[in-house]
Amino acid sequence: MSATADAAPAAEHHFPCDTCGADMRYDPAAGHLSCDHCGNTETMDHGPWAAAKIRELDFRKAVGDALPQAEMEETRVSKCPNCAAEVAFDPAVHATECPFCATPVVADTGTHRHIKPRAVLPFALDEPTAHDAMSDWLGGLWFAPGGLQAYARKGRRMQGIYVPYWTFDADTASRYTGERGTVYYETRTVSRNGKTSQVRVAKVRWRPASGRVARFFDDVLVLASRSLPKKFTDGLAPWDLTALEPYTPEYLAGFRAEGYAVPLEEGFIEAREVMDKTIARDIRFDIGGDRQRIHSVDTTVKDVTFKHILLPVWLAAYKYRGETYRFVVNGRTGKVQGERPWSAIKIALAVIAGALIAAVAAYVYALNQ
Repeated sequence: MSATADAAPAAEHHFPCDTCGADMRYDPAAGHLSCDHCGNTETMDHGPWAAAKIRELDFRKAVGDALPQAEMEETRVSKCPNCAAEVAFDPAVHATECPFCATPVVADTGTHRHIKPRAVLPFALDEPTAHDAMSDWLGGLWFAPGGLQAYARKGRRMQGIYVPYWTFDADTASRYTGERGTVYYETRTVSRNGKTSQVRVAKVRWRPASGRVARFFDDVLVLASRSLPKKFTDGLAPWDLTALEPYTPEYLAGFRAEGYAVPLEEGFIEAREVMDKTIARDIRFDIGGDRQRIHSVDTTVKDVTFKHILLPVWLAAYKYRGETYRFVVNGRTGKVQGERPWSAIKIALAVIAGALIAAVAAYVYALNQ
């Protein structure tokens, strides 16, 4: 199957406790699997993933439908009718709520085949810490509805979700043509209102420029989800990709993992845009001078590799007075992003208060004249 075909779902992973059989979960604070029922724990420093390495995959093989079968997997999913998120179901589950927008979702029988994740950045913050970060963020917003703030503070638990990303590596070499500008000044005599004065006028002297620049790009990060607004996820950066761990489903115990909806080729187009901006910056630096003009760039890209990774996000979706508000928290740093709620009443009161203050100030000023 081509990597551009089906998107992957948001899946749940279950690991029964060896002692009592209850589902274990990954504990971000302790860094191991924990059973809330009997207290049993299982460390993550053993097993088949312990000696694993994070390996890049060949981009050309992926788009040519030539990846090994071991790199692919298939899951059963349903698509949320509101936000289009791919939601996975256990065989015994027939309905659930979309974790991205709180819309009811009914089980489907569709299956999706997709590229497996190669790495995961484990959660470092637990749910109470993420919830406090969200509440503090809401509390610091001017003109936010007090009811929503109170509802969010006392509301249901946030959901931990691993959001899909692509990373791309590439070796680039670019030839360019352009111009280098040197600023110089001319003195001119000007007359204004019958008076003569000398002024310095900046001018630019342009000269042709050409050359080569080269750069190796490592882990250019591209969001592979369409379920959350990109401005939210971009706002959660930076991510410490040096802390990535080889993928193992044990890290996902107690969390969801959304599958990618952005095809691999489309992700690489966005990565190239990031690369091209960096290359243009390199070219301007190489041209030097006070000003630069770039006329043409011819870039050769080779040895392109990629990997599918999962990054941790705490998510809350609240329906409040007919509107859905979503808030996301970086599962490593606690950085918060979300819809900016506004209270019409607070804004109206602020306008009235401002008008009264202005009226009083004008009255006082008039009395003192």
